Amino acid sequence: MTKFTIRKAEGTWVVRSGGAVLGETTNALELCEGDLAPVIYFPRTDIAMAFLDKTEMTSHCPLKGEASYYSIVNKSSVAENAAWSYETPLEDARDIAGHLAFKVQDSVKVEQV
Repeated sequence: MTKFTIRKAEGTWVVRSGGAVLGETTNALELCEGDLAPVIYFPRTDIAMAFLDKTEMTSHCPLKGEASYYSIVNKSSVAENAAWSYETPLEDARDIAGHLAFKVQDSVKVEQV
């Protein structure tokens, strides 16, 4: 089973969708897992939650636990299930509780600024 590491992401991070800034933080976390690209997790308090609608989708990771998904809804687009959160992560992933990650795609950008 692949292990992962969680550390504070250096600098300032921003997530944008459909031209809108959904969040900006200096308190992002970076999760690295095996050969996968690092995933940036934003504190929920730094995200404009009004743009996110919780969906019925869930997934299970044996290392992190149960993930809930959100669609990003803005004036120009809807990005289905484009954000996820581990509301009650397993012990080794407890640092990402209260954080959201975003699936980078044409309409969703996560960048260090």
